[in-house]
Amino acid sequence: MSQDTSTRRPLDRRAFVGTAGIAGAAAAIATPAIAQANPKITWRLTSSYPKSLDTLFGLSTQVAKRVSEATDGQFQIQPFAAGEIVPALQALDAVQSGTVECSHSLSSFYIGKDPAFAFDTSLPFGLNTRQTNAWLYHGGGRELIAEFMKGHNVHAIPSGNTGAQMGGWFRKEIKTVNDLKGLKFRIAGLGGTILARLGVVPQQIAGGDIYPSLERGTIDAAEFSGPADDEKLGFQKVAKYYYYPGFWEGCANVSFFVNLDKWNGLPAHYRAVVEAACAEALSHSVAKYDHSNPDALFRLVAAGAELRAFPQDVMQAAFKEAMALYGELAASNANFKKFYDSWLPYWRKEQIWFRVAELPYDAFTSSQVQSR
Repeated sequence: MSQDTSTRRPLDRRAFVGTAGIAGAAAAIATPAIAQANPKITWRLTSSYPKSLDTLFGLSTQVAKRVSEATDGQFQIQPFAAGEIVPALQALDAVQSGTVECSHSLSSFYIGKDPAFAFDTSLPFGLNTRQTNAWLYHGGGRELIAEFMKGHNVHAIPSGNTGAQMGGWFRKEIKTVNDLKGLKFRIAGLGGTILARLGVVPQQIAGGDIYPSLERGTIDAAEFSGPADDEKLGFQKVAKYYYYPGFWEGCANVSFFVNLDKWNGLPAHYRAVVEAACAEALSHSVAKYDHSNPDALFRLVAAGAELRAFPQDVMQAAFKEAMALYGELAASNANFKKFYDSWLPYWRKEQIWFRVAELPYDAFTSSQVQSR
């Protein structure tokens, strides 16, 4: 059907130009505002882990991916593995100095600067993964850490967790606490300090460098994480006794460290995006370890690894030394005391609660495995 166009009004050129001018002006105003609200930012991230450790290094790639997706590609984080920019155990220093904007690392690597760094990762015989998250997010832990890290020009965000770890790989059996004397053992954090009081010679070695040290006999034993990571690092090829539990790390909280000036310079919604990406990475890492560790353990045992529980006299002696060390540090280090005064009562109440509900349930169900 044809339409009658005889009544159409002629195009008003002046009105068109005026309208277009208003639209153009609005676009000219809006475009810079949008650009200003979502600035183009590129950061570099150095990890303390090699790419072969897909869960730990994967924290960095996952956070980078989520941040990019949530900002339409305006905020880019480029991850680098340990050694590509700085050595694994210098990740925090690189963030402090501004060499890189951010990193993934364990605070416990840096207790040489201040033993209070340990609280951001975990304390030997301390809180497990769920208890740590409770303390961090609801027990005042994050506030204490933020205040402490500010003095080191860093902002820290929980961004991953290994769960409870294994006790490491040994060339010889540990039958009594006396077998620890003179043992050259790769172990990080306050766990090394505690075991040194029992005669161990602790060695702090980055994850990617442990295997050659163990293979050459530079060290007698090594711990790193759990079966999934240990299998990738190949420890089972050079030490057959696999001990448990890793009482020095009932969990290990991995932090996303950001240079404080860079963090404060981010728009508020970019900071929210980073926090959300780190929270997701934390949740996924725990799930991935819980998923992958059992199968890795089965493979390691099938390949010849011999599981051993630490003798009770080792556990009791180490616990006694741990509690003594914490008391000494709280008496001599104001930063440690501030953390410990919050952490210790929280640890006590969490142990009581888990002893009532969680532990009896876990103990019973795990004892029924053979019946099914």
